Amino acid sequence: MIKSDFSHPVPERLGAVHFVGIGGAGMSGIAHLFVTAGLPVTGSDIRATSTVEALRVRGVPVFIGHSADNIRGADTLVVTGAIAEDNPEYLAARELGLPIIHRAQALAWLIRDHRVVAVAGAHGKTTSTAMIVTALLELGASPSFVNGGVIRSLGVSASAGSGDVFVVEADESDGSFLLYNTAVALITNVDPDHLDHYGSEEAFEAAFATFAGKATERVVISSDDRRAVEVTAQLAGRPVTTFGRAAGADVRLHSVVSGETVSFSLSYEGADYDTRLRVAGVHNAINAAGAFGVLVSLGFDPRASLDAIALFEGTERRFELRGDVRGVRVYDDFAHHPTEIRAALSGARGVVGEGRLITIFQPHLYSRTREMAAQFAETLESLADHTIVVPIYGAREEPEPGVTGELITELFADPSRVRYIEDWDAAADYAASIAGAGDFVIPMGGGDVYRIIPRLLQALEAPPRSADETA
Repeated sequence: MIKSDFSHPVPERLGAVHFVGIGGAGMSGIAHLFVTAGLPVTGSDIRATSTVEALRVRGVPVFIGHSADNIRGADTLVVTGAIAEDNPEYLAARELGLPIIHRAQALAWLIRDHRVVAVAGAHGKTTSTAMIVTALLELGASPSFVNGGVIRSLGVSASAGSGDVFVVEADESDGSFLLYNTAVALITNVDPDHLDHYGSEEAFEAAFATFAGKATERVVISSDDRRAVEVTAQLAGRPVTTFGRAAGADVRLHSVVSGETVSFSLSYEGADYDTRLRVAGVHNAINAAGAFGVLVSLGFDPRASLDAIALFEGTERRFELRGDVRGVRVYDDFAHHPTEIRAALSGARGVVGEGRLITIFQPHLYSRTREMAAQFAETLESLADHTIVVPIYGAREEPEPGVTGELITELFADPSRVRYIEDWDAAADYAASIAGAGDFVIPMGGGDVYRIIPRLLQALEAPPRSADETA
């Protein structure tokens, strides 16, 4: 995979822009905005998906498969770190001397004249971004936005508004969140991740301190995350709003009751504001507190802000119900870090009642699996009733010898509660064989594990078989 390189200058005029891997959530959103801005756009991807079809509906030529011929007529190439170094479109652009820019550079170019709200953090940023966007629209603003996931009530992950505010989910994985001219920065947490890029937890934290230091208006930051607190200490004299459950938080979360949905109170500037969200989980109450901090920082009324956040209906792949067969509910979830898994399964536990949680977990990245296998095992074993681990989704990484999902399964204290299954059809059949009425089955991961869901629903509809038959 190519290494993300932000040193290449971005041309003042991009001309005709070709996106390599245009079907991804982030790339497709930026492509849509480029189309709206009137730039000629083409793209390519390895398969035709709903995001590809949505671009084609707007007149964007999208090629399936990668070929040097696809970039004919392009003036600028937009890439991500996920493409291979031998990608023929990338190689052809280099040979032709075309500007090759990272998708974050393309987004930074697009938002350069806006009042940018940038949402960063190892977890919670997609939901927090979506909450802010949902609320701004309800409050009568017309924001532009790019999110890492589709906002369920809107059906899109990106859109161009007429107002001056541009809300972006800022990606810390490769340091690209430092490219934006941020006005208001929201930091949900500084939980160490992506150490394959940063090399150390200290470097990861330092990047967030730099990100926060670049905000020209205000930093809204967690009061509960230890490393976020350390970043806050480096912002003396800067406008900062803290949020969370800590006693001294500027936006203090309390009186949380979590079940099918979550209700809570926020204390802010001497007043309490109560609400109930339409989504479940204590983690979503925390996300709402951060979104509230951003909205009041932008000048909106506290009561109106929280009422607007309460209308949020969720994002795709965040505890998204995908089917209900013979009383077994199947949910899709993007969680791929131990902290995210803990939050997602804790939220699910509050909803499932007497039913069981059966997780089909797809590890994301070889480096993360190697570094966090013990944390994955402990989290899954403590919160899921049964876990099925399928092969690793490598994303931008090449396979590592000896690093498989079995690193996780071998660390379960009770081996009867976990199984490693390489074949997806077999994994779906096994999950269906052990699931009963009232249970939740949750394919979970940051890769493409959601593609197992049609097979899983099909397996649930078939006559029940014993677990031994599917072994």
